[in-house]
Amino acid sequence: MSTMRQGCLANTDYFEMCSSGGYDYGIWVTTPPGYDPAAAQAPVVYVLDGNWAVGMTAPLIVTQLDPMQPIQPYIQVSVGYAGEEAEHWERLRNRDLVPPGEPIAKEFIDAVEMAVQLGAKTREQADAYLAELSDSRGDVFLNFLTADLHPRIERYYGTAPSGHGLFGYSYGGLFSLYAWLAGGTFFESIGAGSPGIVSADSQVFARLEAMSDSRPATKLHVTLNDREILGDVAIYQNLAKNAATFLHRLPSRSESVTSEVMHETHVTGLQASFLSYLRTCRAR
Repeated sequence: MSTMRQGCLANTDYFEMCSSGGYDYGIWVTTPPGYDPAAAQAPVVYVLDGNWAVGMTAPLIVTQLDPMQPIQPYIQVSVGYAGEEAEHWERLRNRDLVPPGEPIAKEFIDAVEMAVQLGAKTREQADAYLAELSDSRGDVFLNFLTADLHPRIERYYGTAPSGHGLFGYSYGGLFSLYAWLAGGTFFESIGAGSPGIVSADSQVFARLEAMSDSRPATKLHVTLNDREILGDVAIYQNLAKNAATFLHRLPSRSESVTSEVMHETHVTGLQASFLSYLRTCRAR
């Protein structure tokens, strides 16, 4: 395995790999302070949007040493894009994190068009961005995490056989809900920060309805940001409203499904949401 040290990210290795579907990914692996798998193996927490999230989330691994609110040991695996593709992570995430067949909401298209008008995106960039949404493959990416990547992490880092987690934010949060609704027993807990349920016709609602009175045993923690709810940006208003609707439509609520409101915007809420997930689902 080709690795390199990642600058100031302590206890972090980096490698690149190609999925069985032919896509390339950059992987950051952050181990707990003083981690010795021969003494005690730790489960893995997979964090999405690694190109954006790793710098804000990986340092929080020190919470495992917090004497006031210690977190259960975990190995953080941040998943992003490598090489020239790293520059286009914002577009490529649409392919990987959005469930197949997810409708593209008018508010989302309007937001992309506004970015073009303001000069934040070129027309070519906007068209490529929306094109990825028309062929989204969240199912393929979920298989990559569990069937391709995890065996490699397990082999090289001596992970625990169970207790694994998943955290995603925005479209990563939508993917987290999709993974939760897909069932299975691989993940013990899932964090969905400000899940990108932009459309009221989202696939997650259809999947939720198909569950009837059943519900996955996996713990689910959903966070929203108050600036999304109270602000005047239509796409974020819809996101917050639809996320709340998703929670309200659950057949039943118990301690296995939790939620919290962060005092942040959609852009600034990632780290607070991740910390909320750790405190709620992985407290010692």
